[in-house]
Amino acid sequence: MTDITTVSQTSVSPDVAAGVAQFLSPVVLDLTALVVNGKQAHWHVRGANFVGVHELLDTIVEHAQDWADSAAERIVALGLPVDARLSTVATKTTTGELTPGFQQSDVTIAEFVAQIDAALTTVKTAVDELDAIDLTSQDIAIEISRGLEKDRWFLVAHVAK
Repeated sequence: MTDITTVSQTSVSPDVAAGVAQFLSPVVLDLTALVVNGKQAHWHVRGANFVGVHELLDTIVEHAQDWADSAAERIVALGLPVDARLSTVATKTTTGELTPGFQQSDVTIAEFVAQIDAALTTVKTAVDELDAIDLTSQDIAIEISRGLEKDRWFLVAHVAK
């Protein structure tokens, strides 16, 4: 019988874990910012296509929360902590801020798409860098990239001509 108190917390090396955390932690922060900003946009969007954009933003928020959870859980599974407190997110995210208050849907969409694009840049860096570090972690980043690109497409379709 194995003595569980002597079993290593993870089967990967500390260097691999540190590399994964280096590239997935910023992804967690940007996705967490998308969650908060997505709800802000959701509450304040206005215009003829209000219902569609309002509901789509809720879906995007749900996706971003799930992806942030997947990335954070990967880091923690490798034995390292994640700091996604709101104060950390506010100072380290690359997504920027939304204009406060009520906005017409075209403005809301343009601003939120810019935030998704910033998050995608972070995710694509993770995809590229994790290729040489840990393929399982890279797979998580690829899944996030694929999903963000789809959510971005759905938002842009509301204002495309």
